[in-house]
Amino acid sequence: MTTVDVMLPHYGRLDLVQATIRSVLAQDDPNWRLTILDDTGESADDALAEWCAGLGDERVRYRLNPRNLGINRNFQQCVDRVEHELAVIIGNDDLMLADYVGTVRRAHAAHPDAAIIQPGVEVVDADGAPARSLVDLGKRWVYAPRVTEHTVLSGQELAVSLLRGNWLYFPSICWRSEPLRRTGFREGVEVVQDLALVLDLVLDGESLLVEPTTCFQYRRHDASVSSAHAADGRRFAEERAFFLETADRMAVRGWPRAARAARRHLSSRINALTRLPAAARHGGLGGVRTLARHAFGA
Repeated sequence: MTTVDVMLPHYGRLDLVQATIRSVLAQDDPNWRLTILDDTGESADDALAEWCAGLGDERVRYRLNPRNLGINRNFQQCVDRVEHELAVIIGNDDLMLADYVGTVRRAHAAHPDAAIIQPGVEVVDADGAPARSLVDLGKRWVYAPRVTEHTVLSGQELAVSLLRGNWLYFPSICWRSEPLRRTGFREGVEVVQDLALVLDLVLDGESLLVEPTTCFQYRRHDASVSSAHAADGRRFAEERAFFLETADRMAVRGWPRAARAARRHLSSRINALTRLPAAARHGGLGGVRTLARHAFGA
């Protein structure tokens, strides 16, 4: 029986992570195990640990990191601690709908070779209401493939699609554990660590399955790492270096269309343009310069 390892890297609000955990407990399919990796470090109190212990469910495990590892290394710890055939690294404020585990397990059974399963996602705001941000409208209507049934993507076609605009919702992805462990997250990468991991897998010959069933709620708000880094330009400095490196890798692989898409990184440039007013107000001159260089540079 295939079990889904639900890995939860925690570093946020107690009430939101409790809601996330409740959504896992409410799954129709019981074949899951939840591991919470608390990265609040020395500032942690006992509230979450005691709450988890009080659940009385042996499938729920809690671990407090003795010191803060940071997002990149805590996510890699999630990968290192996966034991079952499938895994998801859920955000500590996102929600599984009741049929998530059952949906991804059925998708895996139908397409066992797919390393990445992207199910349907509903985007909600900080209060749980449906959200329609410009980013999500672009993901849905411009960049994501429009499918109504299981669709497998791979190779240069998939690379080009993702480099035009990353339409994936990383916390909702179900991974086949073997290639996930084999590849892992690149050390020192934060805001593009999800896309970097996926493209590493694509270059390694792995495939992605689009499962159109909506079974996950992704929370969109301004308190994320990527949003904080965007205001002062740090996000786009990292993205610029990543896309230029990726263009070289795609060219070496013999994927010229993917190399061109990486060099253009059009959606990332557009995103930088939309951030310029906020950077001018809050990020200072350095942030404005970084954003402008990313938006208009070669």
